[in-house]
Amino acid sequence: MTKKYCTLITLLYTAFLFAQTYSGPKEDINSILDNAKKFSSYVMASDYEKIADSYTKTAKIFPNGLDILDSRKEIVEYWTLPEGLETSHHKIFPKEVVIKGDTAYDYGYYEGKTKKADGSEVEWRGKYVIVWKKNNNEWKMYLDIWNGIRKK
Repeated sequence: MTKKYCTLITLLYTAFLFAQTYSGPKEDINSILDNAKKFSSYVMASDYEKIADSYTKTAKIFPNGLDILDSRKEIVEYWTLPEGLETSHHKIFPKEVVIKGDTAYDYGYYEGKTKKADGSEVEWRGKYVIVWKKNNNEWKMYLDIWNGIRKK
């Protein structure tokens, strides 16, 4: 195959892998997507209060391998990194966002890097599902579940 065809196949594969489907009012979809980007920025800034504020007051998170965490205190504790670690990269790739009234869901993939005190970095990626609730015209995460994908 020529280089031109290899490039075309790669582009089509990438488009298929990250194809997105959005259903609902455009303003609400944009708000959810913006809140997801802000969440990533809070994670990278280690801003644990803003991370917690991204969730509803009755939110539950379902971290990989742990029990359901259902209080603001538990959510802050979960996201608080040990001394010497930082999240140097965090990005969410929504595949689908569906809005039904004041409830929405989205699912997709995430990726990131954790930087250790010695300067080395560990890359990670996984998949997620989020249920969003709209309250006072603001979309916040109500249920947040994720788990990692092993490298091949």
